[in-house]
Amino acid sequence: MKKNILFVIDSLDVAGAEKSLVTLLSMLDFEKYAVDLMLFGHGGPLEKVVPEQVKILKPLKYTSYAALTVKESLRYSIKKNEYKMFFSRMKYSAKIRQRNYSNPQKARIFWESVANVIEYNPKTYDVAISYAQGVPTFYVAEKVKAKKKFAWVNVSYRLDENEKKFHSRFYNQYEKIIAVSDSTKDIFLESFPCYSDKMKVIYDINNPEFIEKMSFIGNSYDDQFNGIKLLTIGRLAHQKGYDIALEACKKLKKNGVNFRWYVLGKGPLKGEIEQFIKEHKLEDCFILLGVHANPYPFIKDADIYVQTSRFEGFGLAIAEARMLNVPVVTTRFDAVYNQMIEGANGLVVDMNAEAVYRGITEIINNEELRDNIIDYLKIEKKGNVEEIEKVLQLIQ
Repeated sequence: MKKNILFVIDSLDVAGAEKSLVTLLSMLDFEKYAVDLMLFGHGGPLEKVVPEQVKILKPLKYTSYAALTVKESLRYSIKKNEYKMFFSRMKYSAKIRQRNYSNPQKARIFWESVANVIEYNPKTYDVAISYAQGVPTFYVAEKVKAKKKFAWVNVSYRLDENEKKFHSRFYNQYEKIIAVSDSTKDIFLESFPCYSDKMKVIYDINNPEFIEKMSFIGNSYDDQFNGIKLLTIGRLAHQKGYDIALEACKKLKKNGVNFRWYVLGKGPLKGEIEQFIKEHKLEDCFILLGVHANPYPFIKDADIYVQTSRFEGFGLAIAEARMLNVPVVTTRFDAVYNQMIEGANGLVVDMNAEAVYRGITEIINNEELRDNIIDYLKIEKKGNVEEIEKVLQLIQ
């Protein structure tokens, strides 16, 4: 008899955890496992590459309700004579506007506001996996029945006392807590040392054969630019350090470098980034490409992959650039040395614009260094498909 497994994640937008999950799903034996996938946000680009054997569950009632305009949601509530979801939505909206909350705080406020109107999953699973911290973790803990529950932690963050107390209510209900890197585990245990016996490290799974195949399918740059192509992939959010990237871009332009810096991603800082681009006349060299379900042709055709993150759980886009033999310049975030070897497969620089600028120009101008990095990338170990064995051991 097949084991019933549930995976839960916020959405399948193009980001590290989401790509890792899709890769993991593609490697499962569907003769052994019946897999359901629960999303809080539907319509993400990566839904197109989820294996057909995986059942994507229908949206929660509240998820559909929250997609309505306020006027539409009020009209719906009046028609049904049911106001709980409306009041929960208004409660969340009112609280979230009060100040600039961190992601863990936003997740807590959301759950405190709407948990009472989110229905329970009707099935009983052999295994239920929250594949991201925050709302998926809360949902699996409180709304899912399963013989075993596992929680993934794929972002390095530190919590204040209020958040620790709230989150521990949910992590107490998990058999194991999975960190995607050693540094992510260490940072998590700074907040929750009591879970040291529950912790296990399983790296984000990346399959080099799949990535190489996908790099020859679909669209790449279409502007016929012949200079140096820089690429950054990541949500347009504070974590990814786009302020650092933009200042480095200014320096490159000021010093006459023939380049274009392309960005794949979307997020809350899009308007702010576009305003900066306009004010500093960077329209010709800092190009926002939006989201593409298949980023690999862009990575393959880039000259340098640049990561300006303040923190990462692992840094999956860096791993993907390495698998496609593209030199990397990255800031020195917590988990960076889980995969970077300074001067061998790229350059690790300080977390400021001047250091990023110098790293980029060093690879551009030092042909011997660039060739040595590419030669090293061609022979270094590619991917980590063996990590799937750790996942299979969990769900046996």
